[in-house]
Amino acid sequence: MDRVPVVPRPGADAHPNRIPEAAGGWTDCVLRRDRDGHWWYESLSGAPMPGWLAAALAAPASPPRESRIDWGIADRSAHRDGVLACLEAIRAGEVYQACVCTQFTGTVAGFPLDFFVDGVARTSPARAAYVAGAWGAVASLSPELFLRRRGTAVMSSPIKGTLPLDAWPSALRASPKEVAENIMIVDLVRNDLGRVAVVGSVTVPELLVVRRAPGVWHLVSTVAAQVPVELPTSALLDATFPPASVTGTPKHRARQLLSQWEPHRRGIYCGTIGLASPVAGCELNVAIRTVEFDAAGGAVLGVGGGITADSDPDAEWAECLHKASPIVGLPSIAAASPAGLS
Repeated sequence: MDRVPVVPRPGADAHPNRIPEAAGGWTDCVLRRDRDGHWWYESLSGAPMPGWLAAALAAPASPPRESRIDWGIADRSAHRDGVLACLEAIRAGEVYQACVCTQFTGTVAGFPLDFFVDGVARTSPARAAYVAGAWGAVASLSPELFLRRRGTAVMSSPIKGTLPLDAWPSALRASPKEVAENIMIVDLVRNDLGRVAVVGSVTVPELLVVRRAPGVWHLVSTVAAQVPVELPTSALLDATFPPASVTGTPKHRARQLLSQWEPHRRGIYCGTIGLASPVAGCELNVAIRTVEFDAAGGAVLGVGGGITADSDPDAEWAECLHKASPIVGLPSIAAASPAGLS
């Protein structure tokens, strides 16, 4: 993976209690649930389902446990400064677009897993994921596909372009700013995949499709490619990570500048969570709409948006709030401080 020099703002928060940069595991068995609600246990060794797991699946559902996060106030001033700095960099020709982000932080009362279960039930995210360890937990309610690989077929579906749900969805495709934001990132994904794809195989089967997500309308496009059968997934990740939609273009320079404009490190936010299997292939989300829980009881939610030459700092802040509100406003955490959304 390319290493980009990081020059954090003076005093940038290192978050000593945050989760590790990478975490993973290996398993020889999988429990999955199909669309009809049936559970399936699959084991590479052919071993039967453990008795404790069968008993847990047969037991009546437990009543939900309370999970509350008391959210603090996101730094609107720092976000505005970042947007203005990005607009200046665009005028100077350093970048064409960059994804400037902010953070909500809070304290947790309850269990991260219960927050995740409640969030999935209420928002139906397309790319949800939950990972936990001694270091804490990550609850991802992501709607975005970073990478899917099945054999030699690879697909990425970047999200770029957002309006609140009270807007007409047709207004999204009619907005020059939102359309430009999406198309620039589509070109970046095409370039990333083209680094390892079979020559001439990169296509765009979907362009500027309007899709609904919790609290917002999104513009979604899909880029597809064929890769050599012998290409390891690690090489595919080296060519494409971090995801195009949460960095900017050109990616290398955008990453350098974002590390200066944003006062906090992003953590898992804007990274990826997923699985890889010799049978099922590889599927990874973009870790947006994702809450990071540390072992000390802290929670972090990152939100942001793509900045282009037509961006307005106040509108970009409002977009951050629209994206955050379905998560910080879930009924299970209704006690969250309203100041965090102001």
